[in-house]
Amino acid sequence: MSNELLDIDPIDLQFPFELKKQISSSLYLANKTDDYVAFKVKTTNPKKYCVRPNTGVVLPRSSSEVLVTMQAQKEAPADMQCKDKFLLQCVVANPGATAKEVTPEMVLFSKEAGHRVEETKLRVVYVDPPQPPSPVREGSEEGSSPRASVSDSANVSDFTTAPRFRVDRLEPQENSSEARALITRLTEEKNSALQLNKKLQQELEQLKRESKRSQSGGGIPFMYVLLVGLIGLILGYIMTRT
Repeated sequence: MSNELLDIDPIDLQFPFELKKQISSSLYLANKTDDYVAFKVKTTNPKKYCVRPNTGVVLPRSSSEVLVTMQAQKEAPADMQCKDKFLLQCVVANPGATAKEVTPEMVLFSKEAGHRVEETKLRVVYVDPPQPPSPVREGSEEGSSPRASVSDSANVSDFTTAPRFRVDRLEPQENSSEARALITRLTEEKNSALQLNKKLQQELEQLKRESKRSQSGGGIPFMYVLLVGLIGLILGYIMTRT
């Protein structure tokens, strides 16, 4: 809707009605002249609505947004019909006028004072709130195939090839389990051998100390030779298993 000064969009204030919830609707004013245009917004139900700004100035060849907020309602009207209305008044203002200079009480908006005031009436319309998207069915009934959630009128150019999933080659589950069990057993054997090696080294050091203390010296004790041989066998076993 438009008048000689402003283009007004939309022509009706639409509110997606929901109980106990504040709802806002935007009104856009476009100045199609080279003049400064002052505006004022009025309503038949001021307790129900909050308008920001309710007065202002639209600069030449520019636009402004007016936000209309409906207070939360406790009950829905009959047949979802609303009788509330808004009145938008606009008039040519002085060059360089600012929004602070425009007040609802200004005689600028008075036709009795000889000013040319243009008026536009706007209705309030309740619409259904946006619905959440329907859940996608994972399967279909027996004997029928799943349907795609697109319309038959969709063009081929609207579709994009879906990305491929990377599929790694997997070995049979039994072989995988046996491999894990073998690795676990070898790890345990390795740890046991390392612990035994550490214990034998400690005993070997103790035998060395005792051999030095004994001055009877006539040769190397048999236990010493035996421990050295065992350590060699264990180290060889560890090297072959790892």
